[in-house]
Amino acid sequence: MIKRLVHFALHQPMFVGLMAVLFIAGGIVAFKTLPIEAFPDVSDIQVNVIALYPGRAPEEVEKQVTIPLEIALSGIPHQVRLFSHTQFG
Repeated sequence: MIKRLVHFALHQPMFVGLMAVLFIAGGIVAFKTLPIEAFPDVSDIQVNVIALYPGRAPEEVEKQVTIPLEIALSGIPHQVRLFSHTQFG
């Protein structure tokens, strides 16, 4: 198979040259039509919510603040991940 391909390429140099030129021209056209942004936004969208409930135990903060917030925030469209951390104070 490779032997026939090499044989064809050696005996048809005009065809191989024409295909190379067409391939290069197609690459140039594709490169010129690429949309380019001056400053593309490559950062992930991240939102931090900090809720304070001073003087309460972590279990109480979790029941009264964290869980209701998680339920409310779980309805956000296109959300990938939700993480919560509850601590004293």
